[in-house]
Amino acid sequence: MQEENINLERTAIIKGDLKYTNIGQIIKSSFFKKLIKTFIKELEVKKSYLIKTLEPFQNENGDFNEREFIDFIYLLNINSLEEIIRSGYFDIQMTYEEYSQLFLGFLEGFYNYWRGIQRFMIKMDGYSPDEGTKRSKAFSLISNNDAFKKMVLDLYRNIHFNVTGKGVRIYRQLPSGAQVAFLADYFEFDREAKSKNDSLYQIPYIWEAIFEPPVIFYTQSNKREGVFPVKDKRILQKFYLASDEWFAIPLKVGRLLSIVYVQKEYMALGAGLFNLFEMATPEEFTKQKPDSVVFFGLDESIFDEDEKLGFVTKEDDVYYGLIPDLAQIDYFGYMKKILLTLHNVIQIEMKALPIHGAFAKIRVGGRKSANIMLIGDSGAGKSETLEAINKLPREMACDFDILIDDMGSLHFNKEGELMAVGTEVGAFVRLDDLQPGYAYSTMDRSIFMNPNIANARVIVPQMTYEEISKSTRVDFIFYINNYEKIDDEVPAIEIFEDLNAAYDVFSEGKRMAKGTTGEVGLTNTYFANPFGAVQMKEEHEKIARKTFKKMKEIGVQVGMIRTQLGIPGCEQDGPYIAAQELIRFIDKTNSEKL
Repeated sequence: MQEENINLERTAIIKGDLKYTNIGQIIKSSFFKKLIKTFIKELEVKKSYLIKTLEPFQNENGDFNEREFIDFIYLLNINSLEEIIRSGYFDIQMTYEEYSQLFLGFLEGFYNYWRGIQRFMIKMDGYSPDEGTKRSKAFSLISNNDAFKKMVLDLYRNIHFNVTGKGVRIYRQLPSGAQVAFLADYFEFDREAKSKNDSLYQIPYIWEAIFEPPVIFYTQSNKREGVFPVKDKRILQKFYLASDEWFAIPLKVGRLLSIVYVQKEYMALGAGLFNLFEMATPEEFTKQKPDSVVFFGLDESIFDEDEKLGFVTKEDDVYYGLIPDLAQIDYFGYMKKILLTLHNVIQIEMKALPIHGAFAKIRVGGRKSANIMLIGDSGAGKSETLEAINKLPREMACDFDILIDDMGSLHFNKEGELMAVGTEVGAFVRLDDLQPGYAYSTMDRSIFMNPNIANARVIVPQMTYEEISKSTRVDFIFYINNYEKIDDEVPAIEIFEDLNAAYDVFSEGKRMAKGTTGEVGLTNTYFANPFGAVQMKEEHEKIARKTFKKMKEIGVQVGMIRTQLGIPGCEQDGPYIAAQELIRFIDKTNSEKL
């Protein structure tokens, strides 16, 4: 493990091509030395009493002898602390009882410090289209990470025993290796697939991902602010991606091919993409030019003042999203929404209507079904209303399949039917808004982001790519209203008779902000969609009015569902009531027979 491959303040990149067979590979590495240095710096900043642990390894000027301390740890792995003190090899003036308690605190702090870092293992391994070969390479990486994890656990346990002289009665196999492991390779690209920045083809492209659940990441920010402006500027020649600093993640965002270039400090956000989007294969991304490209973590000096949270531009028929290297954008919402903004801008260019909503096939009583589109901004209650269906009484005999969780597009097929296409195979949702226990029931495949602070999130896979990428007929469209309380005069579900009134509600995009973005209180966002629709409002409005007019002509009903999610005290009951009324509504309609 080489020091230049890691930054242990937030992220550790562990070399995955090593087979870890002895503890010396860890203790004697530059990787371990840097970890010690960084931990000591943290203790100094906190003015921790544990700094006293280092006194025996300081000279008369107070300079710390790092090499001597590393030797001490190496010996402590195989000898008891009492024997080491008695030998006099190190200048430990305290008694065994005093120093053992002090060092035990240092050990626990150091171990927890390591486990609190975002840990990734990267193995450079040649891609093969053969499925058997790919499995073999994945198993090899899994084995290497297992061996590394065992070495870390063994080191901790050996030292703990040699400090205390006591074994433990309960062994906890705490996650101590890499949280996510990647197989990556360098690829040759067809000329027509390449852009004018050659550095994009000199960095590793990830072609396989392996997760060690539970995967929990803590980021520097927990909310998203603003929108990404769409600019007309050429940017490809303004930066260079260093091959030891960046990784490429090829994806399918709906039917579009996208490549995300991630600076290594933001690999936690990059890892989240594997639960949210379908991976693109080398056979796809090396042969064709991508529809969109994201650069996440570029030097902020190339950004203008109004671009500090990122921006979108088009160059040589490809849309690009650029995000600066800033602490405030270290939040998965920025990663997800820049990709979806690019998707939506492309849809508008293709004359399709991008929608910010959830889409589900809901079945009732084994007799009726309807494909329901729920449109609304973040925190309106789209996903929460659908999830509440799972809590309804069994006698209502209802279930659903999610086809779009957050973003998609609408178009009309040759037969004139309104059709929807999705973008994501997973969901990025607030823990607080899910039914109790749901996220934990999916812990073995979820990625948790900041689980113990405000706006805690989980990224969980839900659908197959085949489901979200095909065109599916839309039966009903509802605007999600989270700010009005229902009563005898204000129903949970309302169908619009007036096309203009319906258009005005959708266009106004009103909602009660719930802290998922930088907004608070009652807000308005054009078509509840700050991801492309706002930036290209003139073009979007032409498509939207044409779509609404044709929906009325073909009989697609348009309405509003009041979830009450933004009303204090209604966070759980509101979506439940909305789900209950939605099922009753479907049951009363002449929906498609199952």
